[in-house]
Amino acid sequence: GQIYEPVVQYHYLKRPYELVPLTATAVPQPRYLDSDRKPLPADPDPSRIAYSVYDIRIKTGIRYQPHPAFAKDKEGRYLYHALTEKELEDIYTLSDFGQTDTRELTAADYVYQIKRLAHPRLNSPLFGVMAGYIVGLRDYEKQLKAAFEQIKAGRDDKYVYLDLQQYDLPGVILVDRYHYRIMLHGRYPQFVYWLAMPFFAPMPPEADRFYAQPGLVDKNIVLDWFPVGTGPYMLTENNPNLRMVLTRNPNFHGETYPEEGEPGDAELGLLKDAGKPMPFIDEIVFNLEKENIPYWNKFLQGYYDISRVSSDSFDQAIRFTGQGDTILSDSMVEKGITLSTAVRTSTNYFGFNMLDPVLGGDSDRSRKLRRAISIAVDIEEYITIFANGRGIAAQGPIPPGIFGHVPGKAGINPYVYDWVNGAPKRKGIEVAKQLMVEAGYVNGRDPQTGEPLLLNFETSATGPGAKALTGWLRKQFDKLNIQLVIRSTDYNRFREKLIKGTAQIYFWGWNADYPDPENFLFLLYGPNGKVATHGENASNYNNPEFDALFEEMMAMGNGPDRQAVVDKMLHVLRRDAPWVFGFHPMAFRLQHAWYFNMKPYLMTNNTFKYRRIDPELRDVRRAEWNRPVFAPVYVIVLLLLAGLLPGVIAYIRKEHHATKVGDA
Repeated sequence: GQIYEPVVQYHYLKRPYELVPLTATAVPQPRYLDSDRKPLPADPDPSRIAYSVYDIRIKTGIRYQPHPAFAKDKEGRYLYHALTEKELEDIYTLSDFGQTDTRELTAADYVYQIKRLAHPRLNSPLFGVMAGYIVGLRDYEKQLKAAFEQIKAGRDDKYVYLDLQQYDLPGVILVDRYHYRIMLHGRYPQFVYWLAMPFFAPMPPEADRFYAQPGLVDKNIVLDWFPVGTGPYMLTENNPNLRMVLTRNPNFHGETYPEEGEPGDAELGLLKDAGKPMPFIDEIVFNLEKENIPYWNKFLQGYYDISRVSSDSFDQAIRFTGQGDTILSDSMVEKGITLSTAVRTSTNYFGFNMLDPVLGGDSDRSRKLRRAISIAVDIEEYITIFANGRGIAAQGPIPPGIFGHVPGKAGINPYVYDWVNGAPKRKGIEVAKQLMVEAGYVNGRDPQTGEPLLLNFETSATGPGAKALTGWLRKQFDKLNIQLVIRSTDYNRFREKLIKGTAQIYFWGWNADYPDPENFLFLLYGPNGKVATHGENASNYNNPEFDALFEEMMAMGNGPDRQAVVDKMLHVLRRDAPWVFGFHPMAFRLQHAWYFNMKPYLMTNNTFKYRRIDPELRDVRRAEWNRPVFAPVYVIVLLLLAGLLPGVIAYIRKEHHATKVGDA
């Protein structure tokens, strides 16, 4: 994220997240075509939209970091694109190349990267999604596979180089040096969010060609290890087992710190650097600490600028107020350490397999059983015990900060919560027991067998923590006299059970790819069923009403009309209860007084350019906290002297006695 630059990025300070240009001159907006590829009005009837077209124009004058892939001789030939064995003898890392150069970023570099999504050797995780939208991408993949096999001719895959410039992709067109065009099937408003990801960052063909050389591949001098970008930093040292270093890119085109943010940002000092050129930091060093305690102690000594809050150090760093709020401990405050918190754009949940004959289906009986369990599983207690209070109970799948999430009384799940004294309160267990009676499970007994209802929980978690969790979960089901059987297995077997639909209850989660409700609601969209299509709908929930609303919502822009559709979808989900809506975890981050512009930013990772440090204050504090302590040395010296003293005295007496004998 510090090295590669997509055309757009998220505003660092604004929430909900808002796209702004990065290398593009503006955030791309789609125009629409009918089935004959004729233009449609700006807000057409969705049924008439056959294609969406995004015209992307990039800024001029942006240059890549220095890199040997760009180096040329006086005749304009690349110096290092045809390396011999002899030339490679003294090459062990990228810095061993004698010359580097750069060139201007062009629209062709973005086109080249999109083509790489279909490269047979790369197996891009995004290809499946994009092949359904980018015109011609699936056929382009077939074309590349055929060419790849022809070039391969018995060679190892890793030595095969495909020049993607030789193959045209119909849906991605180079218009001119600074302008390219992407054509999609249908309407897909969420596509603009994908443009903010590294999948759509530029890739210079020179780098692809340079790194494809067998001699470099054998020495692990590859793109994965030494990325090439236009961003504010470049990776100058890469040893993931010890240390990694990002250094300021001397060719960086420049960017200024945001001049506006959310209410309260100015009071927090987050706008003090407004309008100033970035990045502020010259070098960023990542050290691998294999244990939490040395890492935590070094942070307290000032040798690390920021720190997460692990379970081992939580009680030392954080305490709770009587109102349940988190504040820093006195020892942290004394050091000038501050705490940043934010609800992650993630959701964790307990899922029911809707294909299961007991828990699944849309009968009133199974629906009430799922609701009863949703009440009985005390998520607030889970957060307190297993997450150190770092989370908020979910009222649905959409976390705060994402369009569609409604805070307050209007946004609670009325099947599980009541609104009491200005806050949601979980319904009492007696409500859950009554639902069990209405479902036919009086006292938790199966009406057909008369035996206690037996349910299975699938997990791949191991260790003491997993044992504590499953023990706690059993107690939640015990409230309803349901016997919960824990079925532990390895992760591959766990995934297999989800794919085959043999699991009953499972624990799962999702992190946002982009800040849109579609990216969470698709987890319950019928055509994404895990069993039917190997999609991400692991509960195999299939409700035609929900699916129709989902398809309507997908094609809408954010606004009151879209919110109304999302509200209807949430009502359906809360009624049907395919999940125990679990919790949205919270991110906790500590930073020293010399570390500035720290705002939780949970969508992408290009954040270091915004950060600033005061190195003088850091040096002063480090000196204060790490003064040499000589007292133990003095004690040791005294003890050594004390231990030597009897021997010295004995030696003197012996010499004195020998002198007397000599005199005699």
